[in-house]
Amino acid sequence: MDTVQKVLKFALVGLSGMCVDFFITWLCKEKFRFNKYIANSLGFSIAVINNFFWNLRWTFHATGSNTSSYFLKFAMFSVIGLGLNNLFVFLFNDKLGINFYIAKAMAIVCVFIWNFSANNFFNFHG
Repeated sequence: MDTVQKVLKFALVGLSGMCVDFFITWLCKEKFRFNKYIANSLGFSIAVINNFFWNLRWTFHATGSNTSSYFLKFAMFSVIGLGLNNLFVFLFNDKLGINFYIAKAMAIVCVFIWNFSANNFFNFHG
């Protein structure tokens, strides 16, 4: 499978994860009144689990008994992505005054490049 197909699949999985992420974030922030960064982290984390399983089988067609190793790397890259995500939300929302949810969407786009590259080249390669 060529890189363009992987990027497109990764993006579609990411879009489904973004829906999960936004719903959980909204639920925790607006209904449960959690701190916006805790709500953001919870939404992001649950989306990571969703994205891992879809990317493992559909995007990268990973097979074998390395599932736990793949997940640990995926989670590690995602934690770095979470840090970047929260940094971008802070910059866009708190510093630039952009609406929280627009800032969150902008952060997701920024972190996409990191997430795909790290997983394509260092996790699900070969």
